[in-house]
Amino acid sequence: MFERSREEYERACQYLPGGVNSPARSFSSVREEPVFIERAEGSKVYDIDGNEYIDFVSSWGPMLFGHCQEDVIEAVSEQLDKGTSFGAPTIVETEMAEEIADLIPTVDRVRMVNSGTEATMSAVRLARGYTGRDKIIKFTGNYHGHGDSFLIKAGSGPATLGLPDSPGVPEDLASLTISVPYNDEEAIQKVFEKEGDDIAAVILEPVAANMGVVPPQPGFLEFLRRITSEEGAVLIFDEVMTGFRVAAGGAQEYYEVEPDLTCLGKIIGAGFPVGAFGGKAEIMDEVAPKGPVYQAGTLSGNPLAMTAGLEMMKLIQQEGVYEELKNKSDYLREGMEELKREIDLPLSINQVGSLLSLFFTDERVVDYETATSSDTELYAEYFQNMLRGGIYIAPSQFEAMFVSAAHSREELDETLEVMEASLKELE
Repeated sequence: MFERSREEYERACQYLPGGVNSPARSFSSVREEPVFIERAEGSKVYDIDGNEYIDFVSSWGPMLFGHCQEDVIEAVSEQLDKGTSFGAPTIVETEMAEEIADLIPTVDRVRMVNSGTEATMSAVRLARGYTGRDKIIKFTGNYHGHGDSFLIKAGSGPATLGLPDSPGVPEDLASLTISVPYNDEEAIQKVFEKEGDDIAAVILEPVAANMGVVPPQPGFLEFLRRITSEEGAVLIFDEVMTGFRVAAGGAQEYYEVEPDLTCLGKIIGAGFPVGAFGGKAEIMDEVAPKGPVYQAGTLSGNPLAMTAGLEMMKLIQQEGVYEELKNKSDYLREGMEELKREIDLPLSINQVGSLLSLFFTDERVVDYETATSSDTELYAEYFQNMLRGGIYIAPSQFEAMFVSAAHSREELDETLEVMEASLKELE
């Protein structure tokens, strides 16, 4: 079934570390070798062995309307004839920034970058420059890319100074990041009581989507908004995953909480490499060349990425888009809940908008500790069963399922049928 993929993986391992260009593409945690995708269309991806899959990875989120969406492909093709990169301003950059600012009221100014990692790194640098403070608070299990400041473990207490979670991250830099449990107001309160004058920013995924989908507890985001305002720290929402996916205005619209800075990615490039950070004018005007906080990128605002993203911005503003996405996601979740009642396995399900996770645990998943109580061996077997059944889900317990507008009701029913068979094999 995967003969050519295995051959190509063996070849890739000779030239790429671990045979991949991003660890998320490795299937090591599910005791498999990665399948190599050749093409995609709509809700489907096809590997080099000719296998067809209903796709719930969705290039890790950006394919909100499925692969090869006609309007996006047409617009990019037209831009391709004009050129791929100029290293100079283009009108489409401004048009894209206007669309983002119109959809997200907290964003007055936007700086385009090339990835979510660049966006979060730059936002933290900006927060430090704006406040004149050095330390930041992040949350255990929240992923903000591979910037040095973010690859930090939580310590043994409820709120401790971090140690590097990766070789190559200096301990002196790690000591400037304080990692606390997600959804823990008391831990945040204690950090500010002790370190408040040194805290430049609090950064978080308003809906955690990198330890599986974990929503904020009621009042948690409001608490963060209040305490950062009181303490003079910058509140940064990392909406690389949630921006334009859970609502047109992101999680901040969904939960009605306004951050100072917002980091974006994924959907604003419609599959092209892109990221952005933006926020209040008084903060963003500290970015060079307007202000002293330096940030630059030769390919930032790339015309192909901006053209694709601009088409995506038009699509998400069509009437009924998010209602349709929610209805499809609710239908899938309700089917999963029914399977949970019927099957004798430890299962827990979280959903926010079109993001879903099935955890192999009896516990209600509210933070990193409860997420990591999941049985990853069971998930590995489940993943293998789903893959062989033609359903492509994330090769990790700690990632999300992404529902797209391209998924049909029939495909959701097929997914639930394969899911039922896959789970019953594990009983």
